[in-house]
Amino acid sequence: MTLERINPAELSPPTGFSHAVTVTGSRLVFLAGQTALDKDGKVVGTTLTEQFELALTNLLTALAAAGGAPQDLARVTVYATDVADYRDKAHELGRIWRRLAGRDYPAMAVIGTVRLWDEQCLVELEGVAAVG
Repeated sequence: MTLERINPAELSPPTGFSHAVTVTGSRLVFLAGQTALDKDGKVVGTTLTEQFELALTNLLTALAAAGGAPQDLARVTVYATDVADYRDKAHELGRIWRRLAGRDYPAMAVIGTVRLWDEQCLVELEGVAAVG
């Protein structure tokens, strides 16, 4: 299985994402949206940073259960209830990403939303992985 991250020189340099990701010879794993829910279904954390860390941990837990690893992530979509807050905390969120998932960034998008399923949740991450 090969997963190649492509960042054309003609585009703005990516920070915390890749412009394109190609995958050959693998099995696709579709990861449901994960928020800051603990195993009992309770929202943990009141700040974006706290919730992002648990949401990412939950996404990576689901990925590992499907036989994958962080470097297998091809695409991640982030839904945030406050995009301005997300942008303000981008460096801190990037440190969390690198600590938990490493420096291989998938193709990513951050989408603003009015609210998430659980009203207390501030962020949700969903993804697609290519597992070899």
